[in-house]
Amino acid sequence: MSKKKGKNKNRVGVVYSTNPDFEYQENGTEESETADANQQQLKIWLDRKGGNKVVSRVAEFQGNAFDLAILKKELQSACGSGGTVKDGEILIQGDHRDKILKYLTEKGYGVKKAGG
Repeated sequence: MSKKKGKNKNRVGVVYSTNPDFEYQENGTEESETADANQQQLKIWLDRKGGNKVVSRVAEFQGNAFDLAILKKELQSACGSGGTVKDGEILIQGDHRDKILKYLTEKGYGVKKAGG
């Protein structure tokens, strides 16, 4: 037997209701729109992760996950280093705060160094 996939695959919670006025909840697939670069107020932190590894963390990005991933890729290229997106923040391997600050400023982002 094959399972039918169709218009009901995004329904959450109730499988069946006898109430004729019942409305199913749909999975929220809407993402927030990304604010313009000049409206962003990003902060750059220097953190130590497991094993005393140093990472540059870019926080307080306002926008959807796709645009955050694009910005991460651009920062990786600008720094010549690896990185990831975790919990809505960009983590770039190594101390690249100055390179990140320069790159984001050139792109028109509001950005400043934070922390110690």
